[in-house]
Amino acid sequence: MAGLVVTNPPRAERAVVDALAGYGVATVHEAQGREGLLGSHINPVQTGARIAGNAVTVTVTPGDNTTIGVAVEQCGDGDVLVVAPTAPCDMGYFGDLLATSLKARGVRGLVIEAGVRDVADLQEIGFPVWSKAVSAEGTGKGSLGDVNVPISIAGRIVHPGDVVVADDDGVVVVPRRQAARVLAASKAREEKEAKARSRYQAGEIALDVNDMRPLLEKAGIRYISFEDWTQEARK
Repeated sequence: MAGLVVTNPPRAERAVVDALAGYGVATVHEAQGREGLLGSHINPVQTGARIAGNAVTVTVTPGDNTTIGVAVEQCGDGDVLVVAPTAPCDMGYFGDLLATSLKARGVRGLVIEAGVRDVADLQEIGFPVWSKAVSAEGTGKGSLGDVNVPISIAGRIVHPGDVVVADDDGVVVVPRRQAARVLAASKAREEKEAKARSRYQAGEIALDVNDMRPLLEKAGIRYISFEDWTQEARK
């Protein structure tokens, strides 16, 4: 039965959340074994934003944004609102007024598998959004979903208090209990990439930087001169 609101779920440590934001979606996704990435249909409506925060999860009924208003009360500083309709819907569930309210509470952004509206206003007030669609079609009120329960969004299960990292590359979710481990793995990956980058800058190529030649040999790669290839082609 809908209408459940779970209050004060546990959240990941704030220092860990803030540090994960510094690494970004691609690095965090790779660092946790290529897990947690939301589907590619969830895209930023702005450019240049990079956030991380604890998930406040919301389900909404198709064409009704009542439960987003309910969820605002459960949001606090450092959170990210994560919204999924109970059935597919692209209507504009969210606009600048809700964004203003959330920003005043310290919420860092919105991830929604539906539509948003008032994009220019959202950008003007500096409230970042990742959504499935942009639509001026508004929603009604009166039907309830749930707040701070596990939800399915864009191919992933998100629990309240999980860490949501979002930037121009999309959105990745880190389970709350794994956040510290993923942070350490992200740091190690970035350090490894920094060393690789210096080798690329020195003129090396990926085949050597990544030690790919044995792999290519095993796969059966074969090099042949243009002249020999031409002769073979004529046979």
